Amino acid sequence: MIGELIDGPLWYFSLVVFIVGVLLRLFSILRAGLKPDLSPARGGATAGALRNLISRSIPRRDVATRGRMVLVAGYLFHVGLFALLFFAQPHVDFYAERITGFGWPALPYWAFIVSAEIAFIGLLMLWLHRLLHPVTRLLSSVDDHVGTGLVFLVMLTGCLALAQSFEALRLLHLFLAELLLIYFPFSSLMHAFTFTFSRSYSGAVMGRKGVNA
Repeated sequence: MIGELIDGPLWYFSLVVFIVGVLLRLFSILRAGLKPDLSPARGGATAGALRNLISRSIPRRDVATRGRMVLVAGYLFHVGLFALLFFAQPHVDFYAERITGFGWPALPYWAFIVSAEIAFIGLLMLWLHRLLHPVTRLLSSVDDHVGTGLVFLVMLTGCLALAQSFEALRLLHLFLAELLLIYFPFSSLMHAFTFTFSRSYSGAVMGRKGVNA
């Protein structure tokens, strides 16, 4: 009974909440609009937005030197998670069956293990930095820890369920993933979508002012 609920209605409910919630959050950002800039333009806003969007993905030398640990951990986690989310064989099969109707080449088993390890290492390093560094500890909220904890549990149960020997592990992994989908639009995890808006906006403002930032 519980398994049927997790595999059926709860999955579709969580997916709808995720899609609608994300779209509403993005709509609220776009609906807010921009304040008119009455000063004469000294550069191109579009070029500034594109430059900032790309350049902020490449660490500056001073940041790479002083914040090397956080920088490396961030890339390890995000690259590893992206690989797991979209190229792990169980996920590719799940998307083909439940969402897209078609699949794509998946990671070999060894690459899955490597991706999982680097994602776990990156996430744990970021979480420890958040807990132990006095500044990030002060700036962190309950939402930050809840979101990190949910992502960690989803990843952990996903790796444990990889052998597909125990149906309970698969259902637990799916249930936690559904909770994450429901929680996602109302949390700081939305930065996965909103970072493009913030980077583009700040780059456009600076570009229009003629500042190469």
